Amino acid sequence: MKKPLFTLALVAASFAALAQRPATATAVPVAAAAPADAYTTMMTAAVAELMNTGDPAVLRASAAKMERAATVKPQDWLPRYYQAYALLINTFQSKEDGDAKDKTLDQAEAALAQARKLGGADESELLVLQAYIHQARLSISPMLRSMKYSGLVNEAVEKAIQLNPTNPRAYLVKANNIYYTPAMFGGGAEVAKPIFLQAKAHYATFKPASRLSPNWGERQVAGRLKNYETAAVK
Repeated sequence: MKKPLFTLALVAASFAALAQRPATATAVPVAAAAPADAYTTMMTAAVAELMNTGDPAVLRASAAKMERAATVKPQDWLPRYYQAYALLINTFQSKEDGDAKDKTLDQAEAALAQARKLGGADESELLVLQAYIHQARLSISPMLRSMKYSGLVNEAVEKAIQLNPTNPRAYLVKANNIYYTPAMFGGGAEVAKPIFLQAKAHYATFKPASRLSPNWGERQVAGRLKNYETAAVK
């Protein structure tokens, strides 16, 4: 791989867009679904909007909606989780400079910290999101930040896997970290491929705990594996 660190910055936006799976795919089967209350209905619509946009302005608005939702139901960790998610995706999509993106990621980490304080939060999912935030910081300046943030990504996803070995998002983030690590440091596309396949296998059996639980990333795994198939044909 030539210039793998520079490549990360160029593909970061596509990673962010592909990682978002349409919220309609996350819904539980109709026969098993209980009638939704007003809060759940509002959150379902807000999550659907978030998962189906790459517009920085809409992502900012989604983060604001999640902050308001957190005031409606302050004991629920999911609004803060999705607030953090919206803010970090915004940094991949926006045209702001690195300093502005770092400030947005600071806000994402603050929201994530609030989610972690709430009882019932899924620590494995929180660790995956923390790793994703580290990747966003890495993408701002790959050459200067690779030594620090690549290791932080790996540390967070390994903890996530220890807590939940079947969490597909942990394998997705881990695979992306390996994919953009130079081959001389043990990374590269071929080293990452088995991890993407692990993620695919876990997505095939994954069932979210509720209609609002994290369920993003499968589309990105499918896109990565499709790229391997295309490269093999050439």
